[in-house]
Amino acid sequence: MGSSLLTAFALMLIIEGLLPFIAPAAWRETFLRLASMADGQIRFIGLTSMLVGTILLFLFL
Repeated sequence: MGSSLLTAFALMLIIEGLLPFIAPAAWRETFLRLASMADGQIRFIGLTSMLVGTILLFLFL
């Protein structure tokens, strides 16, 4: 279990690092837009992301 968790964390870091590496200007613009959103909007995006991730996890495992 620990090995799988570390592998998942490593893959998350790789995927999260792709956009700033490939397109730093787009990444910066995205975060500027995100910073101007209300807390409720950011929470909704986070909730949606978690739900989609959970559904995908159950579908492919």
